[in-house]
Amino acid sequence: MYNRCEPETSEVGTTSEVLFLRATQAGERLDRWLAARLPQYSRSAIQRWIKAGLVTVKGREEKASYQVGVGDEICVRIPPPEEYAVTPEPLPLNVLYEDADLLVIDKPAGMVVHPAAGNWHGTLVNAVLHHCPELEGVGGERRPGIVHRLDKDTSGLILVAKNDRAHQALQAQFKSRQVEKSYLALVYGLVTPARGRIEAPIGRDPVHRKRMAVLPDGRPAVTRYQVSGFYGNYTLLSCQPLTGRTHQIRVHLAYIKHPVVGDRVYGGRRQCVVPCPRQFLHAHRIQFRLPSTGQLVEFVAPLPTDLQAVLDALSSSGRGASDNQGAATVLR
Repeated sequence: MYNRCEPETSEVGTTSEVLFLRATQAGERLDRWLAARLPQYSRSAIQRWIKAGLVTVKGREEKASYQVGVGDEICVRIPPPEEYAVTPEPLPLNVLYEDADLLVIDKPAGMVVHPAAGNWHGTLVNAVLHHCPELEGVGGERRPGIVHRLDKDTSGLILVAKNDRAHQALQAQFKSRQVEKSYLALVYGLVTPARGRIEAPIGRDPVHRKRMAVLPDGRPAVTRYQVSGFYGNYTLLSCQPLTGRTHQIRVHLAYIKHPVVGDRVYGGRRQCVVPCPRQFLHAHRIQFRLPSTGQLVEFVAPLPTDLQAVLDALSSSGRGASDNQGAATVLR
């Protein structure tokens, strides 16, 4: 796809990676063409590189809208990562459990887990560093203590390790699938039967690079679900991801034609009869072993008020919950 050359060193000592690519097809914008071939970088980052003159076509700087031609030789100088010190911030944290090894936190919707471009402040990491200053450096400077992630608009339980030993022990439990997680999701339509298993590989959407999709050559992904109740033409599910792919539950439920209510990325243009302020997805239960003793523990976080209000409104409008029976497996 491209040739990787020796990094270049600037006068201030920072290095940048240099890539040389050759186009074999014509007619696509330069920024889109690069984003499709460098999926590890966002299109907005690539546009910044183009604007800064870090991308040349046949030795000339071009705009992001430049139409790539057959045989074009494109040089990309990827700048080094931004240096950024993560700072503690006195933000509210709902800590459900804490010991010498870890924190169990009920993360609110709207909070990003760790700092990144566009979200340097107000993250869970900023809040945790203020709560536990000794976490700095555990598991990485920008993601201290973080063992797993939740999407910005997904609320619920998340574990944070307080030392390297606990971080490694928890990561090992996730890798060996000893950690059990359950999410509550309200989806469009009536899901039948009541229990099922979705097995469908997930990878980066080849067209919309910020999205994931079910793809034949994607990474294996498995999600179990069980119906918790019906609310008119909506179903409340308890979902257990057996693998940890990005957006896994949202992608799998959209794949079986029951997207999550309020999901603007995978839910299409559907609108709930009751306004839903965000994607109806909440990490409500987690089970794992304490790193210090090996004791099996379980924590549960109830639905936050914004999502509970949606169920209450559906119930009061005559769309109350009912039960269902059965079981199924959904295979790719």
